[in-house]
Amino acid sequence: MRAFLFRGILAGFALVCLVAIGLDAQGRGKGNPEAAKVKNPVASSPETIAAGRKIFLRYCSSCHGVNAEGGSGSDIGPPAPDLTDATWEHGSTDGEIFDTIKNGVPPDLNMAPWADQIKDPDIWNIVNFVRSMAKKK
Repeated sequence: MRAFLFRGILAGFALVCLVAIGLDAQGRGKGNPEAAKVKNPVASSPETIAAGRKIFLRYCSSCHGVNAEGGSGSDIGPPAPDLTDATWEHGSTDGEIFDTIKNGVPPDLNMAPWADQIKDPDIWNIVNFVRSMAKKK
């Protein structure tokens, strides 16, 4: 009887682990495959980068810093990531960056959605600006 109970507990634990791994693979830190397919309709140019910088400074710099190198965090939220490095937890394509800005980062919403405050063309300008800030290797 004990062996049967032990196997049941072990099988249950294994199932919970597999479900957790599957959810992690679909969820946070892995990007958004649907958003990755979306192409940037705003060509990167000195003008769109400048427009994106202006919008970034207004809406994003208080968390990400004026040079997009990340913030220090607070008692109510973790530090904002460095947007100039090669690590992009929520996807690194233009479409994924756009989606993150527009819809925030669920479920915790450590980054709030900006869809109500920033229009789509302006979000694309921010994407162009952030891309221009990438550290050179």
